[in-house]
Amino acid sequence: MRAGSILLALAALCANLSISHRTVYAGDSLNESPSFASSEMEQLRFDQMADLELRGRDARLQLVVTSVLANGETKDVSGSVELSAEPEGIVEFNGSLVVPKQDGTVTITARGTSGITALTHVRVRDMGNESEISFPGRIIPIFTKLGCNGGGCHGKSSGQNGFKLSLLGFGPREDHEHLARESRGRRISLANPDGSLLLLKAINASPHGGGQRLKKESHEYRILHRWISQGMPYGSPDQAEVVAIEVLPKHRRMQSGSQQQLSVVAKYSDGTVEDVTRAAVFESNEPEMAEVSETGLVQLADVVGDVSVMTRYQGHVSVFQADIPLERDRGEAPPVFPDPSENLVDTLVWNKLRSLGIPPSPRCDDRTFLRRVTLDIAGRLPTTDEVDRFIADNSDGKRGRVVDRLLESGDYADYFAAKWNAILRNQRQGDGLRFATLAFHQWIRESILNNKPYDQFVREIVTASGSVASHPPVAWFQQVPDTNQRIEDAAQLFLGQRIQCARCHHHPYEKWSQADYAQLSAFFVTVSKKRDADPAEPAFFARVGGASAKDPRSGQNLKPAGLDAEAVEVDAHDDPRVSFAAWMTDPENPFFAKALVNRYWKHFLGRGLVEPEDDLRVTNPPSNPELLDGLAEFFAESGFDTKRLIRLIVTSHTYQLDSEALDDNLGDRRSYSRYYPKRLQAEVLLDAIDHVTHSQTKYAGMPPGTRAVALPDTGFSSYFLTVFGRPQSTTACECERSQEANLSQSLHLLNSEEIQDKLSSDTGRAAQLVADPRPDQEKIAELFRIAFSRPPTDDELKATLTYVTTKQERRQAYEDVIWSLINSKEFLFNH
Repeated sequence: MRAGSILLALAALCANLSISHRTVYAGDSLNESPSFASSEMEQLRFDQMADLELRGRDARLQLVVTSVLANGETKDVSGSVELSAEPEGIVEFNGSLVVPKQDGTVTITARGTSGITALTHVRVRDMGNESEISFPGRIIPIFTKLGCNGGGCHGKSSGQNGFKLSLLGFGPREDHEHLARESRGRRISLANPDGSLLLLKAINASPHGGGQRLKKESHEYRILHRWISQGMPYGSPDQAEVVAIEVLPKHRRMQSGSQQQLSVVAKYSDGTVEDVTRAAVFESNEPEMAEVSETGLVQLADVVGDVSVMTRYQGHVSVFQADIPLERDRGEAPPVFPDPSENLVDTLVWNKLRSLGIPPSPRCDDRTFLRRVTLDIAGRLPTTDEVDRFIADNSDGKRGRVVDRLLESGDYADYFAAKWNAILRNQRQGDGLRFATLAFHQWIRESILNNKPYDQFVREIVTASGSVASHPPVAWFQQVPDTNQRIEDAAQLFLGQRIQCARCHHHPYEKWSQADYAQLSAFFVTVSKKRDADPAEPAFFARVGGASAKDPRSGQNLKPAGLDAEAVEVDAHDDPRVSFAAWMTDPENPFFAKALVNRYWKHFLGRGLVEPEDDLRVTNPPSNPELLDGLAEFFAESGFDTKRLIRLIVTSHTYQLDSEALDDNLGDRRSYSRYYPKRLQAEVLLDAIDHVTHSQTKYAGMPPGTRAVALPDTGFSSYFLTVFGRPQSTTACECERSQEANLSQSLHLLNSEEIQDKLSSDTGRAAQLVADPRPDQEKIAELFRIAFSRPPTDDELKATLTYVTTKQERRQAYEDVIWSLINSKEFLFNH
């Protein structure tokens, strides 16, 4: 254990080793916010869909009133204007919500604080009709809004306390059966609706694990009460259905800290429309940036950037997006942007930053770039020789040449093979390595080294047949043993679509139904395996026969079809996976190229254009849609050339921005105005420590000198790799890899026997430096170049040199210096 005195002696050194305090690391918090200028109001307007009607006493209309400023900017004033209606008595107001009272046409006036007004007209009808309440149209949305049919309550597979609902109401017939048939007299009392347990628990008049969900005087309570009084009707079979919803406004530029009222309109199969704002469910994609209330009021935090709010109603979704620009004082010059040099990445990133008024940080220096790109492409630190040659090279284009050299290296193949090896679930079964595991890993590595086109790489995996010996990708079918897992993994890995939810019910955040899932799975239903000579290594093939899958709801046999694609006819003697691969890898496929470029963008820039990187859906929009589209188009047009894609990204000015934040981009988390530092992955960090300490970790059954990133699977025993977040390869999700810091990691780096043994090894770096006749100043400078690819600053050199020369045990002194280097934030992060 390092003595406490060492911590004190090296405190200044460790502080100096940290990158500038303006470099923002994962987990750091920000309390700074920009100030905003104001502008006088020019006019008011109602942001509503035209010709909306309020039909019946259950109708509601959420008003959205916008002030348009003299400079063209807009601001939501729904909660601050004075509302009035003429003639009186037709409607009343509950804040900015319009409630009908009697039939008629009314003119609503909104008056701003400066006296400016806006007018809109609303018609109210059918107030005298006691219409039958539809269970799927009116009651299910209330259950969803209140959370009753959520996965954590009665919507989970086993229900809750004997009461079960379908998840988010996607099985209304079954839900109605549970309430109207199975529970009559227990949860529902037709003779005494007020005594119905359904209502008593909702208002918490009877003990309820979910607490109070609504108030007795609420609109929702009155609808539930009236539905019970009507005899719990299901509703007419020819009743119009919701075909789409629209959130208004769809997009808005907003000031930091401001708010925006949303309105949600449902469009029905008969052409009618209805305001359903108070029945819709809202969810912010970045709760730290924006919160949204149950009534659709979006409240921004003191941030800049962009944020989205998902709206859901009866299985349909719509998204509101807000841009939050950096406000500048009048007359202040806009930020200056470097020439994009015909790199589409820079063109599209600069476009967004300009629109938000966020300036980019300066370009990083050569040493920072070399360390950054070597870690990102090759998964290792650059050698001192590489650093010296790069710094000595004064010619144009040297950064691009370094990228090319790294992409042709075996280290690149090792590093990216490890990435794909993990998410393709290539892991040993039982004790020890298996031939299949080794063969699949080698196939992945060779594919990457030889720059096999990505579409070919994917096709060879999903259509693999035969044995591992003849076609190593067959190992994927061994690791992913059933049809459901195969189609779910394929969709998540290669399409960025998490369709797992649609196996049992309609996807809650997407449009995919159980029928969509069944049609996708039909491509894989003919896959079989046979065990001949070697039962441990079965062969896989597509058996003869038609390809179809049963819709679990209708029982109908469905032909195979891609997502949002027409069903295909597959000859009984053909392998349906070939049709699946052809649809998936088609350059026109809207998911395939985007899924890969988003995954690689996150690898190099620290954050995906869509987060998580494999969850591309309408309700999870990209932070820069134009950039995602542009990268996908470039990738498809390149023939799915992954090396060209990587080169485009890492030679962009955007990738080469400094990680040091400016005052005006300190709060940016989504727009790439600077390089976002990221923690080294477990394998990369262990290899880096081995490199600095000159003490190689040994792995059972592997040749001496094997890097952690080159291991053929994740089953090698290593406490270090486990504690620093190495994935277990049990799923297709990169989220298995943890990049979060924790106390166990800090303690392991500070005091573990493993690290102490590396530091004190007789063949390690410290022992070598003590025996080295060069001056201490040269040796210390070399240590910094090994660890950070840069020389020490004057203060760092002075502090370290003083420590080394004044300590009696010189080998101990060098061990302490190396220990301080590998424990510094600068070492632990790629910046």
